[in-house]
Amino acid sequence: MIDPVSTTFAIPIGVAALDVPACFLRTSGMLAELGFPSPAEDHEEDGIDLNALLIRNAPATFLYRASGDSMLLAGIRDGDILAVDRSVTPRDRDLVLASWDGNAPCCKILHLFDDHIELHSANARHRPIVFEAGAEVEVFAIVAVVRQVTRGATHRVRTG
Repeated sequence: MIDPVSTTFAIPIGVAALDVPACFLRTSGMLAELGFPSPAEDHEEDGIDLNALLIRNAPATFLYRASGDSMLLAGIRDGDILAVDRSVTPRDRDLVLASWDGNAPCCKILHLFDDHIELHSANARHRPIVFEAGAEVEVFAIVAVVRQVTRGATHRVRTG
């Protein structure tokens, strides 16, 4: 049994839609510098289709909403959307969605060993979950994370 406070759960949202028309959003041809603004801000590239960017195999892709804080250092926050592609074989150190013993799926980092597997959090307050050889664990690769930007008074910029 896992401690429900010590993990980031994934709440199913639904399967990715099939045959969705492309929805192109305008993009800038410039990189978003993390320092000073570029003098060429008006340059635009062709648009990006978010469906094509986030969903590679629609019939095998499912969307989940993250719930919890155990994956904060991996950049996954409570409320973010996880795109899981069941056709992708998870590899060592992949971000995965895992389920076992009837537990709700949880988001972790997969660590593969010769004699066991471990699921690690990205938050030092949470211990790894260790499964001995032969344990039945369903593990699916997370191929995209849709991050929400939250606004608040937690980050202040000083001027002058």
